[in-house]
Amino acid sequence: MKPQLIAIDGPVAVGKSSVGSLLARRLGYVFFDTGMMYRAFTWKVIKSGIPIEDEQKLCQLANTTKFDFVPLQGWHLSPIIDDEDVSSKLLCSEVEAHVSLASKIAGVRQTLILEQRKLAQRGKVVMAGRDIGTVVLPWAELKIFLTASTEERAKRRHKELLKRRENSSLESVLADLKKRDEMDIHRTISPLKPAEDAIIIDTENLSLEQVVDKIYTLAVNL
Repeated sequence: MKPQLIAIDGPVAVGKSSVGSLLARRLGYVFFDTGMMYRAFTWKVIKSGIPIEDEQKLCQLANTTKFDFVPLQGWHLSPIIDDEDVSSKLLCSEVEAHVSLASKIAGVRQTLILEQRKLAQRGKVVMAGRDIGTVVLPWAELKIFLTASTEERAKRRHKELLKRRENSSLESVLADLKKRDEMDIHRTISPLKPAEDAIIIDTENLSLEQVVDKIYTLAVNL
């Protein structure tokens, strides 16, 4: 039997969303990028006017927020917040600048993790993030941790930004990734690290299709 839950973790810009989305389509599963959920909540924080440093109010806001998920293209789930589709707002620069600060708050993470686990109860889910295999779904049957050098990930992110017509230098993207990595690896709550039983895949010299092929083979032969 194919695994009902597949966890894909790794640092920012390593390709988790692209890999997870394509893998889910091949398996006939749904895909959810938990980073989009943290972005949706960050967007609500910004909209509410609550200072990002006010942890108590952010925890209260998370507890009173209604989260839901709707399918896009049949397999890719998008977060809905308070019955509003905010998918078009999640990649804006303001959300980008504050999402790491909002997502490191323990109370906020606890609330969002509960919502992510509810989603996982549906089964046949590929879920991507930074702590899926270690914290969110430690019981997932297949855990993958994707890696690539900071320089390679910066090139990928820079290319993505240019495609979205956002002006940003490769140097600034590299500096931002290094800062994000530092925060993710050393945060007290849910630090970025592979689960003990995760299969580590170095994507540095692999195409998207090659990475997906590797994980698909693991899934169908589990």
